[in-house]
Amino acid sequence: MWSMLVLSLPTRNGTARMRAWRSLKALGAAVLRDGVYLLPERDALVQALAAVAADVKASEGQAKLLRVEALDGDDFARLFDRSADYAVLLTDIAQLRREEPKLADDALAAHVAGLGKRFDQLRGIDHLPGEATRQAEAALADLQALAARRGQPDEPHAAPGAIPRRLRAEHQGRLWATRRRPWVDRLASAWLIRRFIDTRARFLWLDDVRRCPPDALGFDFDGATFSHVGARVTFETLLAAFDLETPALRRLGALVHRLDAGGAPVPEADGVERVLAGMRQALADDDQLFLAAAGVFEGLWTAFEREATA
Repeated sequence: MWSMLVLSLPTRNGTARMRAWRSLKALGAAVLRDGVYLLPERDALVQALAAVAADVKASEGQAKLLRVEALDGDDFARLFDRSADYAVLLTDIAQLRREEPKLADDALAAHVAGLGKRFDQLRGIDHLPGEATRQAEAALADLQALAARRGQPDEPHAAPGAIPRRLRAEHQGRLWATRRRPWVDRLASAWLIRRFIDTRARFLWLDDVRRCPPDALGFDFDGATFSHVGARVTFETLLAAFDLETPALRRLGALVHRLDAGGAPVPEADGVERVLAGMRQALADDDQLFLAAAGVFEGLWTAFEREATA
């Protein structure tokens, strides 16, 4: 089923007409003819169309919101095909990959961020995602991972293979070691370790991972006990290893994955990244940074857990 908005406005009210047009464009509505707009029937989209209709009526116009079904074999889905838009984005991603060796790290990061924003905007109006969506998402994720490795050359490389199960009882009161100046994956993993795995965990922030003490459990660096495995970042590896994959923690894992390695958009990601980046600039001591960031992850997990059990 589909939601159809039929509207008309007095010709003198150009401001309201432009406001309605911009709102409908932002929603990704298809135009069947002048004044007739279509979207898939989904609660959020119906509410958004109802808001446009209410604004039109408040501006001395007429608006009808209808539930419709195509009975003549017309394929409305074709109106929402974003393949051409994704093709342009894929071309720009490929172009940046060719230019990548010539770019400085900060310039590359800025270009990748711009492409990521374009993907997020396009995905926001891609109501019927298909193969083109997946291709663009995968290409962007690869490029984001490349930029992350350039910006942080010590970032771990994903190892193939299965993740063995671990017993929490055998990992108590341990020394856990990772690279100094921790960022999202290391900060979130340290919070997960102390919160759910080893409540008496002590952390060592290494200047050189080659000097990791033999009795320490390393995480998030090549050769560490826990690091990237396959498509999983370290946080997700720890979830799997210690059987902690609850809905709330998986949701938090998706956020960490997005910020550490790219991938599917997560609504909270931009805000969390800004908060953690500010903390990292403000706090030179890694222990203090971890404690501050732990509060952020605790709050996120609490909110996700409440929503999952509501």
